[in-house]
Amino acid sequence: MTAQPVMTAQPVMTVQPAMTVTRFAPSPTGHLHRGHAYAALKAWQFARERDGRFLLRIEDIDFNRCDAANTEQIFEDLAWLGLDWEKPVRIQSEHFKDYHRAAERLRDGGFLYPCFCTRKDIEREIEAAGQAPHGSEGAIYPGICRHLPNDEQDARIAAGEAHALRLNLEKALEEVGRNLSWHDSTAGEQSAAPERLGDAVIVRKDIGTSYHLAVVVDDGLQGITDIVRGVDLFESTHLHVVLQRLLGLPTPRYHHHPLLTDSEGNRLAKRNQSITLKALRETGLTAEELVEACVPRE
Repeated sequence: MTAQPVMTAQPVMTVQPAMTVTRFAPSPTGHLHRGHAYAALKAWQFARERDGRFLLRIEDIDFNRCDAANTEQIFEDLAWLGLDWEKPVRIQSEHFKDYHRAAERLRDGGFLYPCFCTRKDIEREIEAAGQAPHGSEGAIYPGICRHLPNDEQDARIAAGEAHALRLNLEKALEEVGRNLSWHDSTAGEQSAAPERLGDAVIVRKDIGTSYHLAVVVDDGLQGITDIVRGVDLFESTHLHVVLQRLLGLPTPRYHHHPLLTDSEGNRLAKRNQSITLKALRETGLTAEELVEACVPRE
């Protein structure tokens, strides 16, 4: 791999557009439940209270888990709740070119490197190290492929070896600086600590992008000014502000709200088989009753 020119990071935009723009961005990996309803309502109401715009985005880049039928069900469920949104809806799987261009820009700047590791490779390296550093999302990638010689990278890619692209975080921070921050309406001003996620995967080997890259690109292209989402995604923001700065995108304002929980205190989630909006509707529950029930005691 030939040496690439260093990309100069574009200055981050500090002036927010006058109109508030929010979004709800579910993945069609199953049907929506009350937790989704609450998140959608929070973002929708935030925009309406400010005479702003509310966008719906379908994050369906994971072909192995997403289903078009679930997308249609999302539209039906949200309409039943009484929400309205701008059209056309942005469907991520229709915009891979946008994510590929962003990844190419990052790689041309030298901020991404190919990682050929399997999960087992990473587990063995961590085990051999005795004690690996842990961040907010588990064990931090130990950097196995970070310093592979360029000719080895080229040869393995030319041979068709599957690989992801990881962020060279140290180089990225050298470029954009370490004094990154964002504002959260609940937690206040936050100093970014992307080291908690390490050299994160920016382009997955199976789908050609990642959640982190796609969401940052989409928010920038759609002019999102305020991200209203669950507190479970708070930690991702440490990485997103770095990508925003590298790509010359504005950093939105963030509003991380509590998650709905069941009677035992467990978060409502698809993997916990939480009852769906469709099932609730079929019991005769009205949208008004569900909206009332979705308001937690904050």
